[in-house]
Amino acid sequence: MLSTNKFALLAFATFVAFQAPAHAEDAVVAKVGNLEIHQSELDLAVANLDPQLAQLPDDQKKVAALSAAIDVKLLAADAIAEKLDQTDEFKKRMQYLSDRELHNAYFKKHVVDTVTPDEVKARYDKEVAALPKQEEVHARHILVKTEDEAKEIIKQLDAGKDFAELAKEKSTDPNKSEGGDLGYFSRGRMVKEFEDAAFALEKGAYSKTPVKTDFGYHVIKVEDKRDAPPPPFDQVQDQVRQLVMRDKYLALLNQAKTSAKIEISDETLRKGYDQANKQPEPGSEPAQPAPQQ
Repeated sequence: MLSTNKFALLAFATFVAFQAPAHAEDAVVAKVGNLEIHQSELDLAVANLDPQLAQLPDDQKKVAALSAAIDVKLLAADAIAEKLDQTDEFKKRMQYLSDRELHNAYFKKHVVDTVTPDEVKARYDKEVAALPKQEEVHARHILVKTEDEAKEIIKQLDAGKDFAELAKEKSTDPNKSEGGDLGYFSRGRMVKEFEDAAFALEKGAYSKTPVKTDFGYHVIKVEDKRDAPPPPFDQVQDQVRQLVMRDKYLALLNQAKTSAKIEISDETLRKGYDQANKQPEPGSEPAQPAPQQ
């Protein structure tokens, strides 16, 4: 995926994290003296609750948000009475907040609202195509305490005994009732000795010598081998949509930066900004797989 600067991504993440749901009817939910608190304000208060309060059930969360909104209205009215809204410090802060909200509104119009299902599916297909192949095996095993027991089981398999039935009868592993079935697994999921033996076997073959691990002695059978399937689209489409949105956002930023002259007077800040916004050489960063849940 496209390499991006950390500050652009921080702004992107902040926008995504602090969106409030839109309401067609902005009803009045409370009054503080002559001042009204509308549903839209309550939604914003809910969206910006402290992370600890955000874990509350919805009804309690709304009460906490309404309480905070009423507190804000009360002290805001007193602040206006003291003309705190007329100070230079307040005006500068309001200008910054206004710019940030305009940034978010522009982001929503030109990024969030423009993403289509086809774009998300195309990005998923691109990420899947870039995934490195990873082999998986579907294996069963029979775990016993001694090497002699394992050797005896191998003799019985050589004589034509069914592996799953022997596992149910002889294995000490908790999954014996499933015939020792371990399902599919890739490298790194099992202890090394077991993993090396399993991946060395051909499909349909079982180990001809006991495999020793810290758990005991294993007899392993490989039922199947395959390339690991990608994560299903339905499971990762929200994360893939974030990737599409990120790329659109960065394209907007790059376009805006090419049409504006950016001058930073502080040399240290300028060097830091240039480094943070440095673009990689084409092809220097390979595509990464879509996030999995």
